[in-house]
Amino acid sequence: MPANILNLAAYEVCKIDSDDHNYHIEAVAAVAPKTCQACDSESLVGFGRREQLIKDIPSHGKRVGIYIDTRRFQCRSCNKTFYEALPEVDAHHLMTSRLVIWIGKQAIKRTFASIAEEVGITEGSVRNIFRDYINQLEQTICFETPKWMGIDEIHLIKPRGVITNIQNNTVVELLPNRNKETIIKYLSSLQGKEEISYVAMDMWAPYRDAILQVLPDAKIVIDKFHVVKMANEAVERMRKSFKAELSPKVRRTLMHDRYTLLRRESDLTDKEALLLSGWANNFPTLALAYRLKEDFFKIYDAKTRNDALALFAAWEISVTHEVRDAFSDLIRAWRNWQPYILNYFDHPVNQPITNAYTESLNNLIRVMNRLGRGYSFEALRAKILFSEGAFKKELQRPKLERRMGYGNPDMPVMFRMASGMDSKERSTEDEVAEVNYGVDISILTRMIEAGEI
Repeated sequence: MPANILNLAAYEVCKIDSDDHNYHIEAVAAVAPKTCQACDSESLVGFGRREQLIKDIPSHGKRVGIYIDTRRFQCRSCNKTFYEALPEVDAHHLMTSRLVIWIGKQAIKRTFASIAEEVGITEGSVRNIFRDYINQLEQTICFETPKWMGIDEIHLIKPRGVITNIQNNTVVELLPNRNKETIIKYLSSLQGKEEISYVAMDMWAPYRDAILQVLPDAKIVIDKFHVVKMANEAVERMRKSFKAELSPKVRRTLMHDRYTLLRRESDLTDKEALLLSGWANNFPTLALAYRLKEDFFKIYDAKTRNDALALFAAWEISVTHEVRDAFSDLIRAWRNWQPYILNYFDHPVNQPITNAYTESLNNLIRVMNRLGRGYSFEALRAKILFSEGAFKKELQRPKLERRMGYGNPDMPVMFRMASGMDSKERSTEDEVAEVNYGVDISILTRMIEAGEI
């Protein structure tokens, strides 16, 4: 009898054949049923057989098919017939249970088509297994509700909502859209939502309205990144406004130098500073726009909200009519969202409430989307949220509580010690708890760059 290369103790291997692409393994269940499935009678007789093809995990670069000689029995007591149960086989997919788990894990890292080709099943089967696998993960993996929450958006076919943990630089959820109803439903379902202190977000009214409705005690902070980005956009508008006046050669040069105009003055190289000086001499209005952009960034150096408010007032006065249109969106946004923008300055400078890192997440997800074209949003969401090895976890031990002395708890410590009573602090009997803060963005970055996702 051939060696049991399957490493499945429940089966005996009878024969092994192979070709260039497949292993064909004939097997039989090692233990026949002893009782009737209907009445538990032990009076069973054989009543035929059938061969079932069960797929297994690929081995040595080949597909594996197990041809199980499945026995049928008849009960003499109740006359009912039944086929023996096949242990370690997922009856819904006609494959081993370990293959189902393997496909689920592989589908987070690889395309469905590549897995289907390797196993020898349809892409639709991989998709169904993946969906079931993710549903199981949803039940077992629970992320800690952020005390400092970030709400942002990414574009995967259309805008999607992203929920982040600002303190831990992690992603905790990707939502199918950024509608008010969707945000309300998500926030309402969170355990411990009353402990959320801050919510950083962009200037999107549905986010604000949902937070005010579900988290009335949380402080809304407009993310700094989205505000200062509008200053850069104003400079870009000014640059584009000159295109019609320039020759094709000069226009191409200005286009290539656009990133110099968007960089902070303190970050310019000597070459870039020289280029900027040249453009400033030729286009004074463009130079003015650049200077206004730089001055607006300096508002975020303010130590208090009152200082920031005063700096903005002075800055707005300096916005002359030549560049007013370019900066109109920024001025309007500040006025409409001023209370929430100023909330940023109520927090310590060394611990800002900001979603600045989510832009890098957006770029990573776009790369994933290009690598896995044809994926549904659900598949991309799972690849982000459930990639093994990307979770940021922490073990939390229970707090110490003082052990009570015997007899009178008000007895002075010296008397309890004299009578042999131990007043040392001890930990509770609770087990150490593991807290999962979500998907660590830095780890996720490394995994994507290494091709592991």
